[in-house]
Amino acid sequence: MKKATTFIAAATLALSASTAFAGSYAVPAEEDEVIVVQDAGSSVGSLPLVLLLGGAAVAAAAASSSSSSGGTNNN
Repeated sequence: MKKATTFIAAATLALSASTAFAGSYAVPAEEDEVIVVQDAGSSVGSLPLVLLLGGAAVAAAAASSSSSSGGTNNN
């Protein structure tokens, strides 16, 4: 019976010793900083817009010059 009591006492002591530090302060591990790299857009993406605006400017200039010369008709 003395062996069983000693064994139970030792198990109880081991269990209480292991749970004594269960809520102790742990040093936080620092996480790496996340860096997001975005590729720069190419200038080719704006090329259709430039061509469209340039075409509109040429068309407006052509319409304006043809309407100003056609306004003085002497027939």
